[in-house]
Amino acid sequence: MKRIRSFATICFSASLALPAVAATAMAGEPNDLRDVRVGMAVSELPQAGYVNFSCASKPDQKLAGWNHWKECAAGDDGMHAVHFEYDRATSREGTMVAGHPAILTVLVDDSGRVGGLQIQTDPKARLYKHKKAFLLGMQAKSRYGDEGWTCSEGQSNAKEEPVGGVYLNEHCTKTVNGRDISVDRKLFRRPGQDVKSFVDETRIRILKAKG
Repeated sequence: MKRIRSFATICFSASLALPAVAATAMAGEPNDLRDVRVGMAVSELPQAGYVNFSCASKPDQKLAGWNHWKECAAGDDGMHAVHFEYDRATSREGTMVAGHPAILTVLVDDSGRVGGLQIQTDPKARLYKHKKAFLLGMQAKSRYGDEGWTCSEGQSNAKEEPVGGVYLNEHCTKTVNGRDISVDRKLFRRPGQDVKSFVDETRIRILKAKG
């Protein structure tokens, strides 16, 4: 564990100047990501600044905008998953979250409200970005408060080997501000992969708390 923290500290020190995972609203409850806030009506989301809408279950099924969410079939959780990207006209670096290339999904419930948000580091990012993907999970946990997380950690095995002496397979959850939050971080290499091939990712899921 000490080696993991040491490695993370070195990489994280280079990202301290990056923006937080969530932007703060001008008034009232803070948003979870830029203009997106779990619980808000989809109709409140701005049309400008976002592009390439599609159904998460069928990426080839393109959408004209947020308000076409009903065209995406509901998943097992009853929500309609919509992929989206940042418009490069307003976000020159593309779809980035706290400095990490990301895949973003809004989950819309049948009442037309944002029931959840998923943030996943992009596995197709350039190597120098990809190798830091697990750090986004640290930033997310800090955003929602470092205390109160319930975490479980996997152990390296024959199918998952450390990368540079570091192994990470962590699942953390927390309920705060009416949200159920889960953060999954992974860093390992599968047997036979070359030095530039490894699993390094963060998956963040923010859902409206039950009850």
